[in-house]
Amino acid sequence: MPQSREALRALGWDARFDEILASEAPGLVPGRILTEERGQYLVATATGDGPASPSGRMRHDVELDADATWPAVGDWVALEPIALEAIAEAGGSTPDAGRPGTSPEPHRLIQRVLSRRTAVIRRAPGDRKLPSQVLAANVDTVFVVTSMNADFNVRRLERYMTVAWESGASPVVLLSKADLASEPERFVAEAGAAAPGVDIVPVSTVTGEGIDAVRSHLGAGRTVVFTGSSGVGKSSIVNALAGAPLLETASIREDDARGRHTTTRRQLVRLGGALLIDTPGLRELGVMDGDGIAAAFDDIEGLTAECRFSDCQHRSEPGCAIRAAIAQGTLDRGRLEAWQKLEREAERAAMATNGLARRAERKRWSVIQRSVDVHMRMKYGAER
Repeated sequence: MPQSREALRALGWDARFDEILASEAPGLVPGRILTEERGQYLVATATGDGPASPSGRMRHDVELDADATWPAVGDWVALEPIALEAIAEAGGSTPDAGRPGTSPEPHRLIQRVLSRRTAVIRRAPGDRKLPSQVLAANVDTVFVVTSMNADFNVRRLERYMTVAWESGASPVVLLSKADLASEPERFVAEAGAAAPGVDIVPVSTVTGEGIDAVRSHLGAGRTVVFTGSSGVGKSSIVNALAGAPLLETASIREDDARGRHTTTRRQLVRLGGALLIDTPGLRELGVMDGDGIAAAFDDIEGLTAECRFSDCQHRSEPGCAIRAAIAQGTLDRGRLEAWQKLEREAERAAMATNGLARRAERKRWSVIQRSVDVHMRMKYGAER
């Protein structure tokens, strides 16, 4: 295999992307987004790393189509090919002269974003007008990091797990700051209840506990992303994996154990053969659809199938398996309420992003309103 193909494989390229490139952008060159800042990108290709920006055609398409895709960190994009002379002028070398990251490249134009295998997407839960945001694309594993201190929050962990499952990648929960926990077993048990069936790994960057378990999820050409709120230790874990201070870190506040923002942008870094994406801490994290909810709350989803009525609302209906589980103590009422809240949020998100769904909902309520008007006229007359 030519060295350029090996370089692409080191960036996470595989045969699936060969097919995608051939069908979506024939004749163009693949590159992977490493960083994004104010609309300017750093892109890694088979010949090296260099700056890039969306082409005029791409900007035009995005303006006309609200569903058009902007590049995000981890994306594979299609670039205009460049001549070897242009590489030499930029101070680089020929494609077979070195590995990715060693040769500067001239500025490239991004023509389109190739279809994603997976994507970690968030939206603001309280504002349906805000667009969704891709935090990381084409990842294999989503590390959901939460600290074993006063900032630990089961409901927030459930929300992160929902978004992680929505991505299409495999989630893993990392319980950071294990060296500071007086009751680590309690945190592990609560995290396990919030993320059933998912690996729960206590981690300490001070003692080294759990670092090897995290490293076992890394591999040549595999991409992982670290998600979590500010100050949970995402960057510290990356630095511990690297054995060097790759990313900036800061201490948490002593009064409430809340973290400070140190990562200010998403970035993909190479660590041996693996690829790691670090993300800034998020104050708000909304869900996009019900698929991630079904996976994150599969215990509740399984119970709903046992309810006597398929449209059971789990309130006062006879034969409700959900209420029976709460009465028996096998299901926490707070987890049920969290599931119901996320279900409502997903429905609102669908209405905000799906014009057909919005029209169908308006039509449904119009029919209901007309029916009420007819009923009121029949009961009280036209002059009610």
